Amino acid sequence: MAPRKNFRNQAKKEVKPAAVVNKNGVKAEATVAASGGGFSSTKIFTWFMVLALLGVWSSVAVVWFDLVDYDNVIERAKEFRFNFSEVLQGKLSAYDADGDGDFDVEDAKVLLGLKERPVSVLLREAKEESAVKEPDAVPTPPDDDAAVPLPLISDGFIPEDENDAIDMKGELVEKAQPQQTVEESKQYNDQPGSLKTKETVQLRYNAEAESVPEPEADVESVLEPEADVEPEVESVPELEAEFVPELKENAEEQPKDKLKEKAKKKKPKLLNKFEKTIKTEIDAAEKLRKKGKVEEAVRAFETLVLQYPQSPRCRYGKALAEDGLAEKMLSNDMLQKAIGTYKEASELPNATPDLIKATLKKRAERQQFLGRMRGALATLEKLVQIFPEDVALKNDLGVAHLLIGDNKSAKRVYEEVLATAPSDGFAKVHYGFILKSENKIAESIPFLRDGLESGDPGTDDGRFYFHLGDALQRMGDDSAYKWYERGHQRGHFASVWQRSLYNVDGLKAQPWWMPKDTGYMDLVKTLERNWRIIRDEAQSVMDKTTGLFVPEEENLREKGEWGQFTLWQQGKKAGESCRSVPKTCGLLERFPEAIGCKRGQIKFSVMQPGTHVWPHTGPTNCRLRMHLGLVIPKTGCKIRCTNDTRAWEEGKVLIFDDSFEHEVWQDADSYRLIFIVDVWHPELTQYQRQTLSPI
Repeated sequence: MAPRKNFRNQAKKEVKPAAVVNKNGVKAEATVAASGGGFSSTKIFTWFMVLALLGVWSSVAVVWFDLVDYDNVIERAKEFRFNFSEVLQGKLSAYDADGDGDFDVEDAKVLLGLKERPVSVLLREAKEESAVKEPDAVPTPPDDDAAVPLPLISDGFIPEDENDAIDMKGELVEKAQPQQTVEESKQYNDQPGSLKTKETVQLRYNAEAESVPEPEADVESVLEPEADVEPEVESVPELEAEFVPELKENAEEQPKDKLKEKAKKKKPKLLNKFEKTIKTEIDAAEKLRKKGKVEEAVRAFETLVLQYPQSPRCRYGKALAEDGLAEKMLSNDMLQKAIGTYKEASELPNATPDLIKATLKKRAERQQFLGRMRGALATLEKLVQIFPEDVALKNDLGVAHLLIGDNKSAKRVYEEVLATAPSDGFAKVHYGFILKSENKIAESIPFLRDGLESGDPGTDDGRFYFHLGDALQRMGDDSAYKWYERGHQRGHFASVWQRSLYNVDGLKAQPWWMPKDTGYMDLVKTLERNWRIIRDEAQSVMDKTTGLFVPEEENLREKGEWGQFTLWQQGKKAGESCRSVPKTCGLLERFPEAIGCKRGQIKFSVMQPGTHVWPHTGPTNCRLRMHLGLVIPKTGCKIRCTNDTRAWEEGKVLIFDDSFEHEVWQDADSYRLIFIVDVWHPELTQYQRQTLSPI
């Protein structure tokens, strides 16, 4: 039987060519052996073809099975400007990514994104880039005013209220508002702070974070770090404290002195004499920050601070980088670190006046952002002491006093400003606001009007249009509606009639509502079926000796007596109120649209004969207001909402949107008693009802 053929046997079998004797008598095979292996040109070509085919099929496999991310390779090649000709020539030192003078495994890790680049390398590259003038770059200023211009604060950083927040997902949550009708509050920080008719952007990071009491700060300890956030004060909406000056677009309308001021305005000098010698290093780190590489910028400035611990500009740059990182991380802790670094920068010797001013203004701004109003006030007081001629700083100081409810001190500040700068529009509108809060209605009008007409920065605020119109209405001046219309045109009011300032866009807007249109028919029927029970419980506690009905304190009355007894406010029971009227409270427990309405109240309202309530609007469009008639005189009691006037009926529910202007008269011979129930606007989603902040 013939032996079985296979590739293994063939591989083992040795094939020898026949021995041939040449003319010298030596066998040819010996010559081949002596020559070193017997590879003919044919064999070399064969092996070359084999290797070529292997290469081809390997390439096909790479492409077919997508073994290489070519897009990523191309991007990395672009990013690092990889020059393959240099690689072939052995010039790999050009890709020394870790700065050790050669190209090795560590450099490859950096190029592949597996390892961060050292700060020293980043600074070196930034310096080299700074040395080359870019086509679109602004020329570097001379050393005498060499300073890195400060970026404007982003919209998400406008200081407002300590009740404001941004949750960890970046959802916007609106600030808490007062229980009283906002336009009548006696304190500036009880006023709506929105300049828009939509949800206000919130300020503090981490909505979940609880506030911790902040210790009182005085001027002497202005630069000492606060212990923590001051207590969240209920109903403390604040003015947008955007202090960056800006002039009118039309230069012809500007006073000449302001045009001169603009012409004289120079870039702040932030570098001292020594820092000009290290300007290149500072600019390199600053360039990282401006490019949004805040983590790298923080490390770069930390390195500079270690190298130059007495440099105020390096410390200030570190604070700005930490500030930017706090915004990126949504971290209150990082922002507090930045506030501390601002403090350090302002205290270093040889800091230029411009740097001290910029640093302390930033510090005060970020303190306000975190709700540390008293700390911000102390910082601004220090600023005014250092720069007593700076009117803008005094205006900011006045706002800081208003934000903590110290209207008396704010009034004194604005009187000082107007004594030296009588045409300052910002001071005028704020001074007019304070006068109106003191019920000096006629005196407030010229200051509010002149301030708004000035067009100065900080005057285009819905509250000032609101208060001017309200003051004019109370003086019987119909030009109030001209200012309301102007406020509407400026985007502060949804309409001339609907002047609430804390709104959710897109909600159905109409002054009067039918019960069936609200979707709350079950609640309406429950109230109307049980109105006598509700009335009897209210009458049982109406005696003044109980002290449950308290006078209206919102300055809404022109004359008369108006008392209220609150059961729920901001979606929570008001103390032990329900113990006095348990049946009424029991009826409402199963209606979350009412007891869970964080932007409303549930209360009894009693009005005595001869009472008139000024035209006014509520703070938000997020609720509807139900009035259940309990004790209604035959004639003399009526309510107007926009231009439609109606009357109550006992046992019947009236529903209106109190974000529209409304007015009340009680000209009967006996008291009028109603039950007020606020409910969420029916078009709000469940998510909105859960996340909107209380008012």
